[in-house]
Amino acid sequence: MARQRPLSPHLQVYRLPLPALMSISHRMTGIILSSGTFLLTLYLVALANGPESFATAKIIIAHPLGQLVLFGYSVALFYHACNGVRHLFWDAVIGLTIPAVYKSGQAVLVLAALLTAGLWGLVYSLA
Repeated sequence: MARQRPLSPHLQVYRLPLPALMSISHRMTGIILSSGTFLLTLYLVALANGPESFATAKIIIAHPLGQLVLFGYSVALFYHACNGVRHLFWDAVIGLTIPAVYKSGQAVLVLAALLTAGLWGLVYSLA
């Protein structure tokens, strides 16, 4: 009879640590920012194209789905920027211990959330 060997943990069973999740998220937000920058370029082209095109772009952005896209873009922007600063500290060999990596990761998440909330609070207070 063959000896039963345990299977290695599958992704559904294994829980990724915070640094791994943040690394994956950093790459994903980079892709989101690239796509969002293309949409921002389309918005600026509509602005330069004339009042009719710009009015159409404003209608699209004012739609709840457009607002959701803008919100997602701002979350990605702030997260990617904060995490990029974290990586700059790591390049300077600052905060490379395991506890410091977890604390800086939590700080990035909190700071990105606060910056996003602050931006949207400012936008809606001015509207």
